[in-house]
Amino acid sequence: MSTIGIIGAGNIGRAIAQALARNGIAVTLSNSRGPDSLATTVAELGPLVTAGTREEAASKEIVFVAVNWSKLPDALAGLPPFGGRIVVDANNPIEAPLFKPAELGGRASSEVFADLVPGARVVKAFNHLLPELLTADPAGEGGRRVLFYSGDEAGAKAAVGTLIEQLGFFGIDLGSLAIGGRLTQFPGGPLPALNLVKFG
Repeated sequence: MSTIGIIGAGNIGRAIAQALARNGIAVTLSNSRGPDSLATTVAELGPLVTAGTREEAASKEIVFVAVNWSKLPDALAGLPPFGGRIVVDANNPIEAPLFKPAELGGRASSEVFADLVPGARVVKAFNHLLPELLTADPAGEGGRRVLFYSGDEAGAKAAVGTLIEQLGFFGIDLGSLAIGGRLTQFPGGPLPALNLVKFG
């Protein structure tokens, strides 16, 4: 089992941590304010979720990043090179309160994100479902809730696809970041916020 860290303890970061812990998977959760600020959060999420520094979370074999778009550069600045480890881009290029799309220069948001995590194998996933759907039972509607993922490196996608299955979701590989990342990107993509369920 790969070690897992999460950078970002907002709604999506906490939802990912909850889904992992519910399936017996330990995770280190971090934010910009330090581990002490997460004491209440990790107590609510249970013993498999521990608070750590940004550096501790970023040292894991699979690192989820779920941070407000404008804060990503600061959240990722100064971290050691990722050295081929997997980084899951769970971000969207928009944020409250204005919900104004970020300027991406014609690129998919995951391609922009990849520049912030040098040496990482980036997989886009976990950004297109509402937090309450990430934390709900993936089989609660009779089938398995769909989670899309995309990336440019087959091994990284396979590892994330396996994790998605372990969490009880039905994973669908959408191809490269340039293609699949655009399909799940909010705003602009057709797939965000859809609650799709695979039957059979």
